[in-house]
Formats: sequence, C-alpha cells, structure tokens
Amino acid sequence: MAEEIGDRAQRLLKVLVESYIRSGQPVGSRTLARDSGLDLSAATVRNAMADLEELGMVSSPHTSAGRIPTNRGYRMFVDSLLTVKPLSEREILAMNGQIGSEGTGQEFAASVSEYLSEMTEMAGMVMIPRTAKRSSLRHIEFMPLSDRRILAILVINEKDVQNTVIKVDRQYSTAELQQAANYLNSELVGQELYDVRHHILKELRETKDGLEQMMQQAITMAEQVFEQPGSKPDRDDFVLSGQTRLMGFEELSNIEKLRGLFEAFNEKQGILQLLDQCLDGDGVQIFIGDESGYSVLDECSMVTSSYHVDGEVLGILGVIGPTRMAYERVIPIVDVTAKMVSAALAQSK
Repeated sequence: MAEEIGDRAQRLLKVLVESYIRSGQPVGSRTLARDSGLDLSAATVRNAMADLEELGMVSSPHTSAGRIPTNRGYRMFVDSLLTVKPLSEREILAMNGQIGSEGTGQEFAASVSEYLSEMTEMAGMVMIPRTAKRSSLRHIEFMPLSDRRILAILVINEKDVQNTVIKVDRQYSTAELQQAANYLNSELVGQELYDVRHHILKELRETKDGLEQMMQQAITMAEQVFEQPGSKPDRDDFVLSGQTRLMGFEELSNIEKLRGLFEAFNEKQGILQLLDQCLDGDGVQIFIGDESGYSVLDECSMVTSSYHVDGEVLGILGVIGPTRMAYERVIPIVDVTAKMVSAALAQSK
C-alpha cells in the first residue's frame, strides 16, 4: 500500500494521523504545512490531501475544511509509518510487579484485563487460560429430527452432556447417522475440544476428498457441531474490564453506538469469534474498524496478542478502543503484557 503514494504524501499522512489521534479534530492544510517539517505551501498540501482522499486514506467531514484519517489511512499508518515507543525500564518493572499467576483462571484473567484497561484507558480483555478448563470429547451421537435437522449429542469429560441442533442438506436415516457417529467417535474421542476445533477437523477436511461419501458428510456435520456460533462446547470464555471507559471517547459516545457495543460485550459470541481468529496468528494483531467483519466494531480498533507456555497458545489478550487510539503506546503495552503473562504461567506450572 505504501508504494501507492510518494514519500512526501506519506509524511503528510503520518503527521495528519498523529495530530488527529492527539486532538480528535480535523487537520487543516496550514497545520500540516507547519508541522510536517517540509517546505511546502498550504496549496501544495491541499493538492496532496486531495490525492490521499482519492486513494481513500483521508476524508473530509462535512463541518470542516480539515481532514481525518479513514480506516484505510490508519492501516497504512500502522503498517508502514508508525514509530512504536518502547516502554521504559521503569514501566516494565512496574508491569512485572502487577502481573502474577495467582488465583483461578477467571481471577487471573480478570486481574490482567483490569490492568490492561488501566494502562490504556480503554477496554481490556483476556481469554481465560485454556489450562484452567480443559475439556475432552467422550462420545458423539446423532438423532434425526424433522425438516432436515439433526440433534447432535456430545458427552464432554465424564458427565457433561451438551446438545446442538444442526441443519443438513437432506434427511438422514438413523442407520446413516449411526455410521457417521461411529466414524467421528473413532477419530475424535479422547481429544481435547480445543484441538478438535482448531486442528483435527481442519486436517480431516483436507483429506476429505479421499474418503467415502458418508465419512465426508460426517466431517461436514462435525464442522457444524463444533464451529456453529453459540454451539462451541469448549468456548474459550474471556473477561472484559473497563468497557465504561469507552464512553469517554467522543466518537463512541452516541447512545445507539454504546448500546450496540455493550450488547456485544454482554453477548460475547462475536468477540469470541474474533479472538478465535487470533489464535492461529503470531505476535500482535490489529483489527481496524470494519476489518473485524463485526459491524458493531466498525468505529473501534482491537489490538491483541497471544500468550503461551512451551509453544502452546493458551489464550488471547488485548484492548478494544476507538480507531483514534495511540497505537504507538497501546501496541507495546499489549505485546509486553502477553510476554509477561506467558512467563508468569510458565513459572506457575
């Protein structure tokens, strides 16, 4: 993306984004000419801004002659122009004193999410460590229902029974469903649900072409059972802290926007799906505005990182705030917190 515009335009975009993050006000050409350190007239800056606007990097609010960054502009800023400010030794020592592994998985996640919220003055979120709630599949069974629906019965660990209704493309007989269940039990019983969701089903799907039709259909059913929203028996729950801090940002203060955000936080499923996407990534990941694919977060950014022990990802932590966030500070806070959480959990093993 950086190749689309020249060095001068990149410099102006960087100054514009930094100015807007600080002030929350549209940035005019005279301000950019002055603050960019370039020997440019306001007219030259206006022409450069028109080019950036045509590329979708900036936009002009109706009430102002100044410009503000778009989500695309923020993305370019984060990927190519941002200068991340490392945390000071004093800040790191202070953080290290705050993050320990005491308490249950829920209590630990709560304390870390509160800390992230305090450090960034936004909403902090932490997945409960997987080690706190491992679940294994003991048995799966299918029962035919009407209208091309199937009741999937899962036995988790020793006694936990969970039911999920899935839709299929045709009506299946009891014998066919028994055959499908037998195949899945042979492949999945005894496996952790996390591994079923994130690895085993993917591996089976990749080899599906070489299997008999009934086995292929069994895999398709299993994908629905384990990946259908609201029917994940090992839902990696998370703790959210400081969501009321978002009310202090003018761009999120609209009552309807806040209601939608808080409903999403309370319902959790959409956020969990985003966190699930992060489980397969490495290092800090950033969703800006509509990049999340979750409309309620269209005016928010989410900065996340995974934490792990012995190479195994145990969860995701991060921050949700407005797109107008101080990325240069939030990114290292999330990154260092994830590393410290990893170290604390490894020490407590």
